[in-house]
Parts: sequence; structure tokens; C-alpha cells
Amino acid sequence: MKSALVTGANKSIGFEVARQLAQKGVYVYLGSRNLENGITAMNKLKAEGLSHTEAIQLDITDDNSVKNARTEIGKKTKKLDILINNAGIFGGYPQGALDATIDKFKAAYDANVFGVVRVTQAFIDLLKKSAEPRIVNVSSSQGSLTLHSDSSYKYYNYKGAVYLSSKSAMNMYTVVLAYELKDSNFKINAVCPGFTKTDFNGHRGTGTLEDAGKRIIKYALIDKSGPTGKFFSEENNPETGEIPW
Repeated sequence: MKSALVTGANKSIGFEVARQLAQKGVYVYLGSRNLENGITAMNKLKAEGLSHTEAIQLDITDDNSVKNARTEIGKKTKKLDILINNAGIFGGYPQGALDATIDKFKAAYDANVFGVVRVTQAFIDLLKKSAEPRIVNVSSSQGSLTLHSDSSYKYYNYKGAVYLSSKSAMNMYTVVLAYELKDSNFKINAVCPGFTKTDFNGHRGTGTLEDAGKRIIKYALIDKSGPTGKFFSEENNPETGEIPW
């Protein structure tokens, strides 16, 4: 049985990703900053008959929490097949280039960039023991420099220096990570779930959690002929999914 760690898995997109992976027969560790919330999410999945799920306390902004999660999961499995770096924050307002505070930038980067680095580096040894290791960094088309420089982009007027720049930085980490592991069996991609109706955006999104989950697990389960080091947003490119960085 394959195993996966999903960060921020206690609700919204992360929870749906965990559900869909479990439905595919994957043993899923639900990373949750608050363990009680993670246990509640786990129990919901178990009530659906998805017994191969387990809650793990994991705060991606806390070095000790990440290390402890690695220790706990290491006691339960010799390898990890899939890592979904899903947890992240919007960063609140203001988001303007001239009025966003340094503290807002620091908080967003700590979760959206440094958190991805922390978790990836902590679990890379377990991933390397998998025959088909997969990493999906949950991104946003909003992090595309190319799209946000194009006035025809449908979200062109939705600018936010804090969140957008943090996703752009995470995207570059994805590129470099995929490059460093290009001669291995790893497949590492950034995936935008689309403008999904969640707490993250005040439920203003138009997409469903089910569709968002499908877009993410598609790249978590790709075979050896699949892409690596790419950026996908099926909302913006329904044909091939790939969008420019």
C-alpha cells in the first residue's frame, strides 16, 4: 500500500485530497496544526469506511513540530510515497506593494515557502526509499509571473504582493527541487487547484472541492512517464493543464 502525507489536511482542499487518496487505496497521514482537528477529520474519513487514515500533529511553521511529525511517521513506515504540501495562508490585508507590512510578508513566507522547505527536507529521506516518490506543491495560477504580466489574464486585476509573491517563490523552489532530483524516480510539480470555494477565500471561489482534489491527486499518482518540474492549472488551461511560470 502506498502512503502519503498531506499537510493542512483537516479541512477544505487538504481534507478532500486526503479523502480521494484514501479512496484510491493510499494510506494517508493527515497533517494538522491542531491535533484535535486532525482527529476529527480522520474520524470523518473512517466513518466513510476509509480506515487507512491517521492524524499527525504538524505545524509547518514550527521546526520542532515538523521534526516530531517526521519521527512519528518514521516509527510507522519505512518509506513515504507521496508528499502533498498543501498547508498555506493568504496573509490577510493589506496586500499592496506599498502598504503591506513586513510582518505580513514574513508570516506568509513562513507558511507558504519556508513551511514547504521544512516539510520537504524533513521527509526527503523517507521519500527517497519509495520506488515512485511524488511531491505536489499546491500553488496558484496567481503565482505565475507570466500570467500576472498579461492584461488579458482573467485575474490580472487581483493583485496582492504578499500572497502572490510567496507562491512565486514556492514555485521557484519547486523548479530547483525538481532539477536537483531530475536523475531520480521523483516527479515533482506545482499544481493550482483552481479558484475553489473554501474558508481560504471567504467561500467566494467558483470551483468545487471535488474538482480541486482531483487536480492535485492526478499529479500525486502519475506514473514514471509523467511530467516533473512543471506548473499546472487546469482552470487556466483545460487542454494540457500546463501554464507558464
